[in-house]
Amino acid sequence: MQNVTLNNGVKMPVLGFGVYQIPDHAQCRRAVADALEVGYRLIDTAAAYFNEEAVGAAIRESGIPREELFLTTKLWIQDQGYEQARRAFQASLDRLGTDYLDLYLIHQPFGDYYGSWRAMEELYEAGKIRAIGVCNFYPDRLADLCLNVRVTPAVNQVETHPFFQQRKARATMEEFGVQIESWGPLAEGAVFQNEMLKAMAERYGRTAAQLVLRWNIQRNVVVIPKSVRRERMEENFSVFDFTISDADMEAIAALDLGRSRIIDHFSADTAKWLNGHRIHD
Repeated sequence: MQNVTLNNGVKMPVLGFGVYQIPDHAQCRRAVADALEVGYRLIDTAAAYFNEEAVGAAIRESGIPREELFLTTKLWIQDQGYEQARRAFQASLDRLGTDYLDLYLIHQPFGDYYGSWRAMEELYEAGKIRAIGVCNFYPDRLADLCLNVRVTPAVNQVETHPFFQQRKARATMEEFGVQIESWGPLAEGAVFQNEMLKAMAERYGRTAAQLVLRWNIQRNVVVIPKSVRRERMEENFSVFDFTISDADMEAIAALDLGRSRIIDHFSADTAKWLNGHRIHD
């Protein structure tokens, strides 16, 4: 497995397995078990996905030593703030059945995320988390955070795919030494409908999914595709034995729309909707 090195020296697999929208315990448990058997070692979950317990069970049952895995979960808006974040972190550890995390992320840039960050810095310095980071922090919020904290975020997980390449956000990440990680690397299936990507993939003897995952990896972007089908997991994992040419990399880059096809984080309605989403009483 190819790794990236985070700004604190921790190595992170460049390809992982995401479990968003797999809330069913048995299905998620089976999917993570399959992913681990295929070879994935980075598993990405979140408190708001309602499947941390299933992820933890699959990891324990796999027999894979904990130190060989890279486990990520996330803090939801409802639990933002210093004291709340500390409690939420421990609750996630308990559900996952582990005594540390490899990466803990603030899920959304809303609420008292500065209070949360102070708690996360302390947990990081105490050795409970190997790296701390954020999700969905666009350039202004990421720059402001980086300029006002002790520990610079190691990772920013944002929507990243050929139709939304995050050029401005990535420039800010590179300025502050923050690793970009892609959620939705297949644009929620939109890549399968693009004729250029399908034709290009065929030339390489690959699928559109493999082409797009490889494209991001060649751009040093960490990717976490999701599937509940083992054959798709195997397909998505088989992206290290070919290279996309510079000309084709540029052709894919030309697909950038400069905006999300999935969610508008700059909308007041989005902020209200996310702040209103409760994951516990």
